Amino acid sequence: MNLLTDLPRNLPAELVSILAENQHVRIERIVSTGHCSAPDFWYDQSEHEWVLLLQGQAELQFADGSSSRLQCGDQLLIPAHQRHRVLWTTPDQPTVWLAVFFAPDSDSAE
Repeated sequence: MNLLTDLPRNLPAELVSILAENQHVRIERIVSTGHCSAPDFWYDQSEHEWVLLLQGQAELQFADGSSSRLQCGDQLLIPAHQRHRVLWTTPDQPTVWLAVFFAPDSDSAE
């Protein structure tokens, strides 16, 4: 499977495909076509999330007021419970994310 072929261009919502998972990790391909989070929505996940932008561009906003603009090849680790949202993704081509979700170490405090 090539993660960048046969990409849809008009989606009513982000397309999330689980590529692999077990009890410790989940790997997803996410395709966005101009999608963003609702104005009052924040992700607050119990898992760490590592993302790699494979195509397109995006901007993430964090609850502390900071933001991160991602371009093709950029990667970012979002710690568990770091509230964040998608501000925008490129509308003129699919934005393709590779996301790896994994639990924090059981020895660490969350």
